[in-house]
Parts: sequence; C-alpha cells; structure tokens
Amino acid sequence: MGAKDSALIGAAGEHLVLSRLLTRGLLAAQAPRGTRKVDILVNFIDGGSPCLIQVKSRSKGGSKGWHMNAKHELIRDDDLFYCFVDFEPETPEVYVVPAAVVGETLERGHAIWLATPGKQGQAHNQTAFRRLLSDDKNSEPDWLNQYLENWDQLVPRR
Repeated sequence: MGAKDSALIGAAGEHLVLSRLLTRGLLAAQAPRGTRKVDILVNFIDGGSPCLIQVKSRSKGGSKGWHMNAKHELIRDDDLFYCFVDFEPETPEVYVVPAAVVGETLERGHAIWLATPGKQGQAHNQTAFRRLLSDDKNSEPDWLNQYLENWDQLVPRR
C-alpha cells in the first residue's frame, strides 16, 4: 500500500468513527491536523468532561494488527481511547480500547518479543516499532473482542 493509500485509509477510519459517535448522539469533531495524541474530540450534551480518541486503521492483508510506536506504551490517560478500525471484514469493525489497556498490552508484548529468540535463535534488537494484534498470543484468546463496538465506555466523567 502506498503512502497515499495509507492516508486515505486513515481518513476513512476517522470518518467512520465520527459517524459511529454522531449516530449515538455524542458530540464529536475532528481535532485540528497535527494535534498531539488526538484525532477526535468528544463532548457530552449532558455535561461532564470530554474524552479524546485516537484512530488507528488497517485494511486487508498483513498481520491483522495495527502499527504503533514505543511512545504509545506511555500514553495511559483516563480520558483517551483508541478506536482500532478494521476494514478487512465486509462490514468494517471498530474496537474501542482505553489508552491504559493499549499501553499495558504493547509494553507486555514488546517485552515478551525481546525475550524470545528470533527464527535463527538470535536476540531481537530494541526497536520503537510496536504492533497491536487482535490475536495476540501473549494475551487472553480473543481479548480484543470485549472492545468490539464497545461505545458504552465513552461516558461523561464528572
């Protein structure tokens, strides 16, 4: 997939998440481009503190995972959620996951990967690359399914 295709998939993911939020009666808008940590801002009509959403999108092929970075291990804000959009199924799916869960999962998975020898028995080198997998062998089976379209987590914090 080229850079242009990747950008289009990312934009499509953001618009899909916006659509899902708006149809649930939540006030949601795209954050200004380049805003640190956030793609979508969510406010609640009945008050309460807003929440923030970062969208990660994937299309067909590959590892059935989403590319992340070492910095995502450290982002564990209570008001931040990741929406992992999967365009591979005929009907796209969105996993709504709290940032703390993402950070812990990435940190644990990377530590296990570093401690596990490579294909020829060699040690893995440190890297900033991370991948969140739906079928992560280091987590409970189908661990991500509890977050599938789980929009009820987005509740106003007072």
